[in-house]
Amino acid sequence: MAKVYDILIVGAGPAGLTAAIYGVRAGRSVLAVGGKAPGGQLMLTTDVEDFPGFIEPIQGPELMQKMRKQAERLGAEFFDDDVIRVNFKQQPFEIETEQKKKFSAKTIVIAVGSAYKWLNIPSELKFKGNGISTCATCDGYFFKGKDVAVIGGGDSAMREALFLSNICKTVTVIHRRDVLKAQAVLQERAKARKNIKWIWNSDVQEFLGENKFSGVKIKNNKTEKGTTIKVSGAFVAIGHEPATGFLKGQLGLDAKGYVVVKNQTETSVPGIFAAGDIRDFRYQQAITAAGFGCMAAMDADSYLQGYRALSEKAGKKNGNKK
Repeated sequence: MAKVYDILIVGAGPAGLTAAIYGVRAGRSVLAVGGKAPGGQLMLTTDVEDFPGFIEPIQGPELMQKMRKQAERLGAEFFDDDVIRVNFKQQPFEIETEQKKKFSAKTIVIAVGSAYKWLNIPSELKFKGNGISTCATCDGYFFKGKDVAVIGGGDSAMREALFLSNICKTVTVIHRRDVLKAQAVLQERAKARKNIKWIWNSDVQEFLGENKFSGVKIKNNKTEKGTTIKVSGAFVAIGHEPATGFLKGQLGLDAKGYVVVKNQTETSVPGIFAAGDIRDFRYQQAITAAGFGCMAAMDADSYLQGYRALSEKAGKKNGNKK
């Protein structure tokens, strides 16, 4: 008979790995299905200086490796493949991976996170994590006193620009339209900063540099005129996409695809919990994701205590029928 885990975690970034650690320490059987590329956004990050506990910067992939080894040492099991299908309509819950592997569990923690949107131009890949970033809070410090660019015109772009304006010499916002999409208060604050400059109606054509990032090539989409901007770094801030496609019809999602939660981690299905960026469109930091992972595992453990009571009650009822 196939094993039914107490807690099954979908995702192996900071949220999923923290949930795994707390789950096994609560005495629960835990399986984390981490995807084909486990580790989350930190796998694309170089120096991490804002995760507590490390005096010197730690590489993102190394941090994820340490967290995973900690979970494995405590007894968590791992399977690295993408989840393509779930069945949350009955207990025990079931998931299926791309390799056609099926796993069952009494509770599930969804921690697949959200992915930053990229421009998807060839030169972008060359400088990811080495001149191009999607997180000013994570990487802005490395450009202290330098000139940088922010690409985008929504809330994310304005927050990035405002944060960077406190650290960098200048911040040039490149937007493909002549009107910002960001909420009014963010626009007002950004436009009031003297070191934030603006380039309107322009699309990024190429990121420049040989061994080192050196600038951005843009083209005005009204005049077709091309321009090169010399900057030390570029921050792509055109939004996020929660990785929730496989959850449609199974869990409550909001208009942007984020999992709807109540009481921090509870989803629309009792026994299914959400942690990390998949339910957080505001902070999206490794430390906040880890915190949500802790809460989700603790909530799953509390649910399992009631699950056992319900199972025993159902067993006695069935026994009486016999």
